[in-house]
Amino acid sequence: MNLLVRSSGDPSLMTPILREEVRAIDPDLPLFGIRTMDAALEQSRWMFQVIGSMFTIFALIALTLSAVGLYAVTAYAVSQRTQEIGLRMALGAQRDQVAWLFLRRSFIQLAIGLTVGIAGALGVGALFSSTNLLVQNSGRDPITIGGIALLLAMVAVAASVVPARRASRLDPMLALRRD
Repeated sequence: MNLLVRSSGDPSLMTPILREEVRAIDPDLPLFGIRTMDAALEQSRWMFQVIGSMFTIFALIALTLSAVGLYAVTAYAVSQRTQEIGLRMALGAQRDQVAWLFLRRSFIQLAIGLTVGIAGALGVGALFSSTNLLVQNSGRDPITIGGIALLLAMVAVAASVVPARRASRLDPMLALRRD
């Protein structure tokens, strides 16, 4: 049996009064587990907070892995085209033109990836919101989704520009001979 009592004062001061009143009704009735409504609600939400913390940790790990993977794949793809960069530089291309070539390709891939990723995030967010798995949070938080998209865009730009600039600084003859 549960008993809810509302008080206008400090809830901890109500415990002895409550014990006396229950003892007056039935002296053999034990009174245990007395706690405030805030404490009861906090205990009932404890599992959701643990699950939410685990989701946050997994999300940060996934974000880190995706950023590192995006950088590695994009930088490797650019470095594989060192001979092409050397040829373009030998034919008179400027460093900025070479960097823009790779940046444009990276932006196209990034736009496709972010479109699919944001659509998936909104879908999963709607699913989580409908099942009440998220407590005091929205599955469609635009700040979080925008921040992740911005981080991945910055990683893609760095992964495209840094290796392209490095390769464009090489002597065109050395870049053409490089394996």
